[in-house]
Amino acid sequence: MRASFDKLVEIMDILRNKCPWDRQQTHESLKKYLIEETYEVIEAIDEKDFEKLKEELGDLLLQVVFHAKIAQENGRFDIYEVVYDICQKMKRRHTHVFGSDNFSTAEEVLQNWDKIKNNEKEIETITDSMKRIPKHLPALMRSFKVQEKAAKVGFDWGSYEGALNKLYEEIEELKECLSKNDEKEKIEEEIGDILFAVVNIARFFDVDPEEALHRTVKKFITRFSYIEESVSKQGKKLDEISLEDMDKFWEEAKKV
Repeated sequence: MRASFDKLVEIMDILRNKCPWDRQQTHESLKKYLIEETYEVIEAIDEKDFEKLKEELGDLLLQVVFHAKIAQENGRFDIYEVVYDICQKMKRRHTHVFGSDNFSTAEEVLQNWDKIKNNEKEIETITDSMKRIPKHLPALMRSFKVQEKAAKVGFDWGSYEGALNKLYEEIEELKECLSKNDEKEKIEEEIGDILFAVVNIARFFDVDPEEALHRTVKKFITRFSYIEESVSKQGKKLDEISLEDMDKFWEEAKKV
């Protein structure tokens, strides 16, 4: 049985009137839930769990309706204006579908999208477009987007070797910084430069650095779990064995 979108809007109206928790929420208090729900959608996609994806998309949709309801109460806009505006945007930016333009590749579509977006938002320079990238994006993702924009106007390494050499250079600068026992702020700066250089290398191979790091974290947890289970089978705890023994189990985990 299909429930209407209006029904969801009606339920939100009731919750804002009758539920103490829902009634006290604000745009600010809901930010963390919006982020959490977004990442849960991504996790469901990665796991190819479509029942979970259906549920998480519903949770994310609820957040959209929730924010729109709060905005409506403050006399700003309602959910139907949100829907109307996104429909209009899709029509404006797909001129090859709803207009007279003729594009044959996804790249041409994307270039046209960026051109229209820049005109709409009065973005005149590359720096303007960089500043428009949301500051709350994960830093690796934001770095990738900034570098992409610079690369579009030719501010880029000629090959991945140049980016790789830059990474080596940044590592040497960190080593020098550590040898001089510099302030924490300087160390932080050098580590940031290293991470930025790593993102550059990832971009050359069309690797999403955020996704790559997520995979490595997952791999680390899996291997660490092997260490913990192996130690437990010996009737011991991790703090009862040496680092050398842990390393042996780590190497076993890599082979497994």
